[in-house]
Amino acid sequence: MRSNRRLRWAAIPVAITLVVVLAGCTQAELHGYLPGFLEGEPPVTNHTERVAGLWVTSWIVLLCVGLLTWGLTLWAIVVYRRRKGQTGLPAQMRYNMPIEIFYTIVPLILVLGFFAFTARDQAIIETQFDEPDVEIEVFAKQWAWDFIYADAVDGEDVWTSGIQAQRSEGGSVDQDQLPTLYLPVGADVRIALQSRDVIHSFWVIDFLYKKDMFPGKTNYMSIVPEREGTYAGKCAELCGEYHADMLFNVKVVSQDEYDNYVQSLSDQGNVGDYGDEFSRNATLPGTDAPERVEEGAY
Repeated sequence: MRSNRRLRWAAIPVAITLVVVLAGCTQAELHGYLPGFLEGEPPVTNHTERVAGLWVTSWIVLLCVGLLTWGLTLWAIVVYRRRKGQTGLPAQMRYNMPIEIFYTIVPLILVLGFFAFTARDQAIIETQFDEPDVEIEVFAKQWAWDFIYADAVDGEDVWTSGIQAQRSEGGSVDQDQLPTLYLPVGADVRIALQSRDVIHSFWVIDFLYKKDMFPGKTNYMSIVPEREGTYAGKCAELCGEYHADMLFNVKVVSQDEYDNYVQSLSDQGNVGDYGDEFSRNATLPGTDAPERVEEGAY
């Protein structure tokens, strides 16, 4: 009884300390220092909170497992160390059924738990909008990005074609020349991801989400941008010599600013189809053979 009382009294200051520490945490600390969160501001997208929750919870569980494992290892090293004057081997323990059940069942529970929560969140994140407010095609190419805004102006597509990052002699990147994808805040956005040449990966860091882009295949992501701002993006799949310069920005803006931007693309003449016909992979399976050019037709 006395030992239980001591444990209770010892637990009280520990609990108070934890409450005080957690209460003083900023949004960044509460979300494991992941990007995409600001104090008093909504997350960048409707999925950012879910992804952060999955990651941070996983880190906490794994850290507890690590602390337990390290603690037991150190305890065994100290308690069962060879003392002065001891010789030979200590008594050997061949079987201990409770311990064997423990280190079989507990990892199984952890693996099943991680799988269940990951499958649940992935199913929600990968659910695509059937009738989005905005549809955008993103084409990756060595080593830049093309953005096509479907039916954006008078029912016609408008587009912008990007170039790879331009660096100064000091190595800094000219942000004004980076390809920039505009998204209206609060809108249901579905993005079709395609590649013009090799495998790439579309990664917006603050979205906490990325998706690979394969030649001849279209992948999709559906998001709701919830906070205006400019967010850095890059290719996350090694794709050649200038992979490090395959950068872009995402600007989440008001609906009026988005409408003015796509209208400016139309005014520049960037109207019409700018899709697969500009891709480099003209001989993929299922692609029609190029037309034969008769001799002397040049």
